[in-house]
Amino acid sequence: MTLRDALQLIRFEHWVKNLFVFLPSFFAARLTEWDVLQNALLAFAAFSAVSSGVYVLNDWVDAPQDRNHPDKQNRPIARGAIRQREAFLLLAVTAATGFALAAFLNPTVLLICALYAGINALYTFALKHIAIVDISLIGTGFLLRVLAGGAATGVEVSHWLIVMTFLLALILGLAKRRGEYVVAMRGHSFRKALEGYNLPFLDAAMVVCSTVAIVAYLMYCFSPEVTERIGSDRIYYTAFFVITGILRYLQLTLVFGRTESPTRALLRDAFLQWTLLGWIGAFVWLLYLN
Repeated sequence: MTLRDALQLIRFEHWVKNLFVFLPSFFAARLTEWDVLQNALLAFAAFSAVSSGVYVLNDWVDAPQDRNHPDKQNRPIARGAIRQREAFLLLAVTAATGFALAAFLNPTVLLICALYAGINALYTFALKHIAIVDISLIGTGFLLRVLAGGAATGVEVSHWLIVMTFLLALILGLAKRRGEYVVAMRGHSFRKALEGYNLPFLDAAMVVCSTVAIVAYLMYCFSPEVTERIGSDRIYYTAFFVITGILRYLQLTLVFGRTESPTRALLRDAFLQWTLLGWIGAFVWLLYLN
């Protein structure tokens, strides 16, 4: 087992998803406080370790199916680069590290991490085979990241953040399933849940969730509660980045078919990266510099 194989198995590049733990403190304009930042970083590390353990378990269970997939057949366990004993060791180390860090923060973070691991274990062994339930659990995973960030830093998680996180995660999950469905249509059927989907449904569901997400974000921008808390009525300027980013993601999915791996799409698409940086920069100006 090489270091490269180990990093691929624990999905190191997928740790970007765990940046969601910073959202509560970021939007509360408290990320510059050292104690808050320190706890958010620890929560990020805890969730990264626990999620890596989940990825190892998933690849371990899915190895036989992954060998029949044009892309996933290159995963370390599927191609035999990492043996089952080595995979078990990585699973034990990452999970133990994550739970230890979560326990160090507080019992609530530990409970959230345990809930995340439990839900994903059920997902791996059974629930990923049930259409709609599978993408709903993906959305729940992102929500738990946000809740862990709030619990670690003592920052209350707003209902706006909960709703928009779940909607965004649904869009990502639907795009992932659409990419997998397109691959399956080429003769590489590998996921039972795909029997509950077809392209018209996935396309329509993505458009519906994207529309609701944009409307919810605009409601957030014009909410008196939010404008009063932030101290600015110019939040709607940030909607430009949100709408543009969602349209770009729809383009990558529906036109170019490049979102079977949402994380890879974000890490490799300059348009999405600049849009995200613009959105973050706008909020940094509104929350911390204005």
